[in-house]
Amino acid sequence: MTAKILGVGSSMRDNSFSTATLKIGLDMAKKLGIETRLLDLHKTQIPMFYSQKVETDEIKQVKEAVKWADAFILATPDYHGSMSGGMKNFLDYFWSEFAGKLFGYICASHEKGLTAMDQMRTAVRQCYGWSMPYGVSINGEEDFENGKIQNPQLQARLNMLSRDLAIYGELIKNQFVKDLKSSASDTFAMQFRK
Repeated sequence: MTAKILGVGSSMRDNSFSTATLKIGLDMAKKLGIETRLLDLHKTQIPMFYSQKVETDEIKQVKEAVKWADAFILATPDYHGSMSGGMKNFLDYFWSEFAGKLFGYICASHEKGLTAMDQMRTAVRQCYGWSMPYGVSINGEEDFENGKIQNPQLQARLNMLSRDLAIYGELIKNQFVKDLKSSASDTFAMQFRK
């Protein structure tokens, strides 16, 4: 498998459960031989979209990571039924860079985080990305103990997400690249040809 996965953590808290889960998921993908990177928006803070007239070093760094990735795991806390402001700001920066790429979702929530994950899916769809049909919901106080996942069901689901992102991410990326190179006019990718 050759898909490259970028994990994006968007919690601004130290010791965030969503970012901790993301790191574990990326480690699982590495064990499958997948190349991974972590973009922690707590450490790499990008300015609000359209607030800067010039690209900052942080924006350039994030753009490079997004272009590098074939698939993404987006991780957010559930804030009043929505994704974090950091995640929304990250998603605002890109659209064509997400085309032909696959996304998976992690949400730390006491209420499963379904609304927050749906909002991330909606934003990704508007940016021409593909989404896994399921996500991983965590409740930090119940699922973690001493910084490690104690819930075997969560462990299995996170492993499934890492594996599926690697396999289906590679398939979608390869077909998208093939469609970009073809002269066919009946493909979604044709609008991204240069």
